[in-house]
Amino acid sequence: MNQISYIGHPSQLCGVEEHRLVGGRGDGLRLLQVKNGKGLEFTVSADRCADISRLSFKGDNYGFFSACGYAAPAYYDDKDAGWLKNFTAGFLTTCGLDAVGSPCEDEGESLPLHGRISNTPAEHLLWDEDDTSIWIKAVMNHARIFERKLMLTRVITCSKQTNEITICDTVENIGDAESPLMLLYHMNMGYPMLSEAAELYIPAAGVTPRNAHAAEDLDTWNKVLTPTPGFEEQCYYHAFNGKPGLAAIFNHDRGYGLAISFDSQSLDCFTQWKMMGVKDYVMGLEPGNCYPDGRDVMREKGLLQMLAPSEKKTYGVRLTMLENEARFEALKQK
Repeated sequence: MNQISYIGHPSQLCGVEEHRLVGGRGDGLRLLQVKNGKGLEFTVSADRCADISRLSFKGDNYGFFSACGYAAPAYYDDKDAGWLKNFTAGFLTTCGLDAVGSPCEDEGESLPLHGRISNTPAEHLLWDEDDTSIWIKAVMNHARIFERKLMLTRVITCSKQTNEITICDTVENIGDAESPLMLLYHMNMGYPMLSEAAELYIPAAGVTPRNAHAAEDLDTWNKVLTPTPGFEEQCYYHAFNGKPGLAAIFNHDRGYGLAISFDSQSLDCFTQWKMMGVKDYVMGLEPGNCYPDGRDVMREKGLLQMLAPSEKKTYGVRLTMLENEARFEALKQK
């Protein structure tokens, strides 16, 4: 008998529910709660760039939620590293669009940490579903008078047949002047998926430490530690050199994990953020078209990408739940 005979309302199995937070710094935030009926559930924060604040599979949490908790864009501080004051993290925080990474000054312009797109609400938001998938579309306006004018259109598609999510982003320059374009998918792995029982797999062609401190542990860049008091963050840059972009993590004690796939031609800079601190326990797996060293450094190195007036560029990532050891081993054999 068809399963529809067993249920009263489709949301009993899968679908999207719209909510608003009440109280605290997250008061009023619009959230879309999504479940695909096969164990995959996630939350889209409509007022924070339609980022994925929570991700879970069969009841277990996958992402890192920072001590800030939910915080509305009204609490955004655009000075220097003020971005950290309302950095929820969640599973995905988008960084950009005209600045990513360390605060800096570039061609006379003062730029804060990681830009402002993650604190930009969706101006246009809709969702729908059919027998095979659920999709959410959101449009974020990154334009200002007398300044650069960029628009981000995001489509998040969740399969009802497999435990996968795809994110497709199109950035358009709607202004009359060329603009820098910097984009980084700040994906944050968290407990219980992230623990000392987790194995990290990034089959890149090469790995480079960001600084001297990271270089001290280059031989163990992929080792996941227990929470360590006073841990100083480390970043490693992974180069795929034309190979398909892939990063995966699998917790052998819990028997599940996650794979992140992306086009390493368009997202040609991959950052691993290793932060094994107490309460600040997170592993960032971050495809991007830039590194988080600041726009001035990207320009100096000739790596800064530009977007001409009326030009569009599209980027995408795929998230695949690794449901057992066999799926993880098969991935490593490809």
